[in-house]
Amino acid sequence: SSGINAEWPLRPGETAAAEPETAAAEPEPAPETPPKTAEETTGASAQVTTEGTESEVLPDQPANTAADGETVVPEPTGSAEQDVSVESRVPDTSDEIKLTDSDAVLIDSLQTNLSNEFDSPPPPVVEEGLDTIKVTVEKGDGTLQTLNVTIKQELLAKPFVGGWRHKESGKEYHNCFVQTLPKKYFCGETPKHCRETQTVTNKHVRSQTTSDTSTQMTKTGCWVSDRQDKIIVPGKYVTADEKFCYMLRQVIILQSYFRRWKAQRYVNSIRQDHIRRIEWEKKEEERKRKEKERRLKEEYQRRMQPLSKEDFDLVYHALELWRREEIENINATKSGPERKAALAGLMDEETQLIASIQRHKLIAKKDNGKKAKRGFLEKCAAPKEWIGFDGMPTKMDTPYTMRAKDLKMTYDSLEKRYLTREERLDILLQLKLTVKEHDCKLTKDIVELIDREADLLMRGSKEQNLEGLRQRISTLFLQYIKTPLFNAEAANLLKVPEDPSSLRKDIYYCRGCGNYLPSTDFELTTNARSIGRCRKCKNLDSEGRLREDFSRYRSLLRSIRATEESFNDHSRIIFLLTEADLRYLAENIWGAQSVLSQWEDTYDLTLVRWSRRQEWSPWNCVLLTNEEARAHSKLVKPEEAYGPVFTQKIKYRHILGKQYFSSMPKLSDYMSKNLQSVNMPLPSNAEKIMYGGRKKEEKLSLPALAEAQ
Repeated sequence: SSGINAEWPLRPGETAAAEPETAAAEPEPAPETPPKTAEETTGASAQVTTEGTESEVLPDQPANTAADGETVVPEPTGSAEQDVSVESRVPDTSDEIKLTDSDAVLIDSLQTNLSNEFDSPPPPVVEEGLDTIKVTVEKGDGTLQTLNVTIKQELLAKPFVGGWRHKESGKEYHNCFVQTLPKKYFCGETPKHCRETQTVTNKHVRSQTTSDTSTQMTKTGCWVSDRQDKIIVPGKYVTADEKFCYMLRQVIILQSYFRRWKAQRYVNSIRQDHIRRIEWEKKEEERKRKEKERRLKEEYQRRMQPLSKEDFDLVYHALELWRREEIENINATKSGPERKAALAGLMDEETQLIASIQRHKLIAKKDNGKKAKRGFLEKCAAPKEWIGFDGMPTKMDTPYTMRAKDLKMTYDSLEKRYLTREERLDILLQLKLTVKEHDCKLTKDIVELIDREADLLMRGSKEQNLEGLRQRISTLFLQYIKTPLFNAEAANLLKVPEDPSSLRKDIYYCRGCGNYLPSTDFELTTNARSIGRCRKCKNLDSEGRLREDFSRYRSLLRSIRATEESFNDHSRIIFLLTEADLRYLAENIWGAQSVLSQWEDTYDLTLVRWSRRQEWSPWNCVLLTNEEARAHSKLVKPEEAYGPVFTQKIKYRHILGKQYFSSMPKLSDYMSKNLQSVNMPLPSNAEKIMYGGRKKEEKLSLPALAEAQ
């Protein structure tokens, strides 16, 4: 194929350009090649081309296809990988096709139809049928062999699938189309889309009995043996009513067994519920017992080692209870001079106990001061923390926090004890370099004290003689750390503002100690109309005379506030009340006991909403135990659940709470806007005792709710 080039192959829908030689021209003779046998020629591909020419095959094109309307029947027996083509011409079935050595072609099929895109005339339309042509092939030994090729004439128009055009001769060679016919879908006479076909399946099946039998009796001329015959005696005739009665009896028996099974199942479920209830009660009792033991143990620990103000209030309250008990015992057993002497001895003993409590208070104050210093330094050195976009906490150290961390490490090393002289001198040298960064009176005092301690250490002074000097150095360095000029993070934690002029605002006079103090040092009640005394004066008065303990009501107030926060309905009144207000509400109005079970342990009681639709308030609450409160919170309409008598008692106590707390300035404005005024006279002393005291029996008849309104 050297020396001869071929054009680009034809594609479907492409026409050949005008060439000097037409498509019907004969190809140029090729050099002689040795003849091929019939087996080699018949086993070739379905395309034939002239040797000595160069051609290209379009990719992804089907092969072994004859011309339009013709299908080659002989199957190839050799290799099908050779690239050959058949000239695009209509074969004449009357003449024999003779192939010479110069053609050198391999035949697998014949193509007899040209595409409509070319200038060649369309093939004649013939009737569908079979036709036979003769093809003479020269074998390898020089002999000729004639082959009969059967062609099936069809009216099927096969598509044009591409081909080639000879560059020099202009001949066209087409790709063969597949020889198999397209798949024909069988369409029977039965309709496919009718209702009967889609919904009903009809099937005709012949059936026949398994065996044919006949009967015969003895008669004249025929004898049949009766040896195997059986005598059938008819039984009792059963009427329809008798059959119905029989069926009814059987149904009753089945129902009885079913009902028995169902009753047993129900009883077993009740038994299991009862067992679970008993186990739950035991667990609850055990939990309450352990909780009470834990609470008593905590109270005992707080009394033995008091640390906070609440702990000392508890100790003074226990002292007051002991004093009252001793006075009652003395008054009941002694009189005259013996009583006076016993009371004097009781006073001396009380004085000793108070002195012991004060010593514990000094120790606790010292420990609390150390904890406060430690907490202040840790807060200053803590890195900045926030929640990132991925929900994870992010921490960052700023130059200010790093400065605070260095000062904290220096202060910790300064507070260490049992160090050698060299280690102490290194710490003092580091401290001196730190404070020398700023020149002021405070830093000069610290440097002077450091030089004094270093001189004493070099002279060999004892450790106990240097305690005071070291304490002065620590105090001045702590003051250095708290100065915002030297530690910028301290400005966010100091209670005293940097600007002294701001201290002139909100200054009030204390009638107890006679000092002018800021408003934060005064504790105001909800119904207070004047400033009064400061916190220190009130605490001193409580320790000397009243000695009240609000720890129970403080925990009750925290639990109520946590419950109201869970409702998330902007409840505000409970956050305005104090422990004293809650104590008055629980003891004077609700009698310090549950209205349902008369349980008096304050740690087991709580004040819950009477109506869940309204926010918590002294006129919308009820004192119940924790278990009763959980059951009450599930009621939608408590008036229907408790009944009218119990509801009137609750409403009356709501009126008492509303009249008492209406004197509060903030609540009075709230009530005037959101609540209807209640015109009802104040309750008498008997009513206060009956409904506000600690009596469990309530015999006083209440007026109707409409009359009360």
